[in-house]
Amino acid sequence: MGQEITERYERELERGDEERAAAALAPIQGDRVKIALMDAGIGLLAAAAAVRRLRPDADLVLSWDPDGMPWGPRTPQDLTARALAVAEAAVAHSPDALIVACNTATVHALPALRARFEPDLPVIGTVPAIKPAAAGGGPVAIWATPATTGSPYQRGLINEFADGLSVTEVPCPGLSDAIQCADEAAIGLAVAAAVKRTPDDVTAVVLGCTHYELVAEHVRAAVQRPGLPPLVLHGTADAVAAQALRRIGERPTPQAPDEGSLTVILSGREEPLPAAALAYDEGRLLQAVSAARWGSVREH
Repeated sequence: MGQEITERYERELERGDEERAAAALAPIQGDRVKIALMDAGIGLLAAAAAVRRLRPDADLVLSWDPDGMPWGPRTPQDLTARALAVAEAAVAHSPDALIVACNTATVHALPALRARFEPDLPVIGTVPAIKPAAAGGGPVAIWATPATTGSPYQRGLINEFADGLSVTEVPCPGLSDAIQCADEAAIGLAVAAAVKRTPDDVTAVVLGCTHYELVAEHVRAAVQRPGLPPLVLHGTADAVAAQALRRIGERPTPQAPDEGSLTVILSGREEPLPAAALAYDEGRLLQAVSAARWGSVREH
C-alpha cells in the first residue's frame, strides 16, 4: 500500500499536478499537520502567522512564558530550564514539529531541546538573517537586544557571512518589552532611539529579535531616508515556517481550507490569545483564521 501511494505521488509530481500529488499522500498523512512554536513572549506570532499563511489547515500550538520573561538576563542554565518547560508544554499536544521562535533560546537552549526531542520531533531554531542581508551588499544594520548586540554569537555570524561589509550592530533597549506589552508610545521611543544609532546610509536592517518583526513597518518608516533606495528588512518568520514544513515532508498549500485550530499555552496554562497579541496584524490573523479553542468562550 505504501509503495503504491509513493509511486502515485511521484507520477503526479512528474505531471506537474501538485494538488493531485498532495491528495495521493492523504491515506498515509492521517491527521492534519500540527506545528508548535515556543518563545519567551509574543515574538512567536510572526512565525505562527507565516505558518498559517502557508498552511491555513494546520493546527497551531503557541507556547510562551509570561511568568518567566524576559529570558535574556537569565543565566544560560536557567534559560535552558525555562525553554525546556515551555517546550514540554507544547510537545504534550503531539505536534509534528517544534519551532524555537526566539533568537536567545536558539543560542542557549537549542542543543538541549534537540537532545530532548529529536529525532522523534524536528526542532527548528531561529538564526538572525545576517546571511541574506549580507548577500544584498551593504551597508547593513543589525537591530538586536542589548544582550545579543556585540555577543560572540552575533559577531561570529557577522564574521562568517558579512566579512568586509559595513555592518553596524544596533542595541535596542526596551523595544522587545514595549512590543510585548503593545505599548505604542514606548515602541515609538525605543524605535526612535535605535534610529539614532543607525547610520543614515544603511540599505538593509536585520531584525535580530523575533518581536521586532511585529513592528516591521514601523521600523521601515523610521529608518528609511529620502532619496535612498527602499530599505530592505530581513526577518526570519517566513524562512523558519518554510523550514518546518520541509522537515516534516509537507508542502505549502496556501489555498487549503481555513480550518486549522489554535491552542495557546502561557507558562504551562491553556488560555485565550492575550489582548496584547491582538494589537498586531499577526495576532489578529491567527484569531480570525483559526478555529480557536477559546473562540466560543470569547463570543459568549
